[in-house]
Amino acid sequence: MQKLILILPFILIACSSPIEEALSSDHIAIRTVMDSLQKHEVQIIYTQIDTSDAGTVTFKDYTFQVRDKHYFYPASSVKLPIAILATEYIQQYPELHLDTPYVSKRDTIVHSIADDIRQIFAVSDNEAYNRLYELMGRDYINTQLTKKGLSPSRIAHRLSTSDAANPNRTITKFFPSYEGEVIEIKGPPDSPIQKIKLKNQIKGNGFIKDGTLVATPFDFSEKNYYPLETQHNLMKRLFFEDLFSEKERFQLSPKDKARIQKSMATLPRDATYDPENYYDSYVKFFLYGDSKEIIPDHIRIYNKVGYAYGTLTETAYIVDKKEQISFLLSATILVNNNGVFNDDTYEYDDIGIPFLAQLGREIYAIEKNRK
Repeated sequence: MQKLILILPFILIACSSPIEEALSSDHIAIRTVMDSLQKHEVQIIYTQIDTSDAGTVTFKDYTFQVRDKHYFYPASSVKLPIAILATEYIQQYPELHLDTPYVSKRDTIVHSIADDIRQIFAVSDNEAYNRLYELMGRDYINTQLTKKGLSPSRIAHRLSTSDAANPNRTITKFFPSYEGEVIEIKGPPDSPIQKIKLKNQIKGNGFIKDGTLVATPFDFSEKNYYPLETQHNLMKRLFFEDLFSEKERFQLSPKDKARIQKSMATLPRDATYDPENYYDSYVKFFLYGDSKEIIPDHIRIYNKVGYAYGTLTETAYIVDKKEQISFLLSATILVNNNGVFNDDTYEYDDIGIPFLAQLGREIYAIEKNRK
């Protein structure tokens, strides 16, 4: 009997999930969410990455409340697949590359896909995403995601613009040389948006429309759908493509893939944005989201966040070169205490971001202590 008492605690600890261990923290940011877990719709995926002496990489996944059929609004997290697919898309035109200047009818400014990607990851720019969406169209985007096994998912619309769901796409003009040559790209109209049928796709008790409160739940059935497991699997493909079949991989040149990965980890100050307004953790919530401190150079966070309609989401590949730590972490949380959507009254800074930051720190501590 005495031996059982000594052995039992060890067995219980060994069998517990690292995510559950992280969520058992007494930190106020964790406790605030865990004390009212149901209303926050938390989902978490954590992947431990191990490399054998022979160089073989293996994953061990842990999940918490992950349900693909339970809807959450992905917000700007959809910008990651669009940035990657745009890099693939342009390769079908031999005269064009990521740095080729172009003009979109969305504005009159000269852009490049490389610059759009930089803006998407440095400050999560909406119009940079919209221009790439306009170039490819939702039919192409969704077909490519499905072909690569990144489903379920459904990209349906542009972001923060009056023409968000417009099936028609404007002309994009590329200028591959200074000799006046112009390549115009305009695809056919996209298919109509089909309503999704998922749990929790109708949320809250009201929403603001044209400045007026509509006292009925908000319907997300025609919005973008990009569940957490799909986001997490995309990160695996981008950083560990050798573990996937050829058809599941993104068809990127080593140079282009490296540029995307570099953009993902680039901090706003390194992308020439004012550090006073765009501090290091501006779009990096895990580990540092609740602080404006400088992120150490030995820590690289390759990520994409999304926040809108009270939902905060992040998917990240986190690397600490100094401690030789690397892991994948994805999470989403809803912070909308009044149940009203589109009123810009959400608890991002009070509850959501502190939770994600501390979750990142708890998982980091687990990584640091494990073999």
